[in-house]
Amino acid sequence: MDLLRFTPNATPTVGVELELGLVDSETMELKSVIKEIMKALPPDTASAYKQELMQSVVEITTGVCKTVDDAKTDLTGKLRKLQAVTDRLDTRLWWGATHPISHWREQQVSPDARYEDLVNLLQQMARRLVTFGLHVHVGVDSGDKAVMICDRMMQHLPTLLALTCSSPYWECHDTGLHSYRSKIMEGLPTAGLPTLMRNWSEYAWLVRHMVETGFINTIREIWWDIRPHHAFGTVEVRVCDMPGNLDDVLAVTALIQSLVKALSDEIDRGTYQHDCHPMMVRQNKWRACRFSTQAQLVNSYTFEVHTVSETVKLLIDKLTPTAEELGCLHYLKDTQRIADSPSWAQRQCDILKETNDPKEIVRQLTEQSRIG
Repeated sequence: MDLLRFTPNATPTVGVELELGLVDSETMELKSVIKEIMKALPPDTASAYKQELMQSVVEITTGVCKTVDDAKTDLTGKLRKLQAVTDRLDTRLWWGATHPISHWREQQVSPDARYEDLVNLLQQMARRLVTFGLHVHVGVDSGDKAVMICDRMMQHLPTLLALTCSSPYWECHDTGLHSYRSKIMEGLPTAGLPTLMRNWSEYAWLVRHMVETGFINTIREIWWDIRPHHAFGTVEVRVCDMPGNLDDVLAVTALIQSLVKALSDEIDRGTYQHDCHPMMVRQNKWRACRFSTQAQLVNSYTFEVHTVSETVKLLIDKLTPTAEELGCLHYLKDTQRIADSPSWAQRQCDILKETNDPKEIVRQLTEQSRIG
């Protein structure tokens, strides 16, 4: 493969990717309608919308944004245009990480050579990837720093997952988890928590080794919870479930941008690398997956147990100067509201308990998430 070069960013730019389900307005089931949507979108905006592995998913991507405010403006405009199209096609947008009632066996794979190769390689593990996530990119200025930040961000990934859990159901079954999506993703050979890497050279060697030995077809088949993105020059955080509305997306984006910028500044000043034991991260991620905002998380520095609410408060206090510099403090502070509220997973469970109708979960939440 070609030499892997990192494209540096001089500033902590932001890019956001939303994976949303496409739902039939009458049945509330997933609907394989992405081809019709792509044809109906205005030609000058079509590049902002992408098909995914399944035809019942649409991905919306921002441009390169300087601030979270910019990302809000970008996403709001694109979501309104998408809603106008989906309304005409009797389709709703599902903001959740799994669909409560639809079956993966009934979903149609997108007709694309890359996706066909992926299914051929991963078989049923690929065919059941009917999941929806939030991905956030933050620009950094070197490949070495991107790898170092990925390592230092590991301890915060469970908190980000806890704030976004929205997948308690799978094919009408209550999984008992608040993020079943994270367990589906961990079934892939190159997903979940990343391996330890110390610099760009080690990362580039690992990617080249996996491609040349046939372990993966392309670098795009690395789906770690966090990874460097060489072409964009970013750290890409992929651990999050899809939150239930745009407000929560923006709050989590601010937390991620602030964390990456703060860690980047620490590296520039010169700091000792504190090793966070991988098993501690794994256990915290399990607790987040199981309990979302009600999880008890272990602090990797003090080894004390904190609630998600306490953990987020400590982060807000620490990151306030950075968030002020980035102009996203009000978004960052909004993560406390998320931490102190029932998760989107819990809200799905509450709707089912109240109505005894799983379709009501989809009906109510697709109405609530609409962009006005």
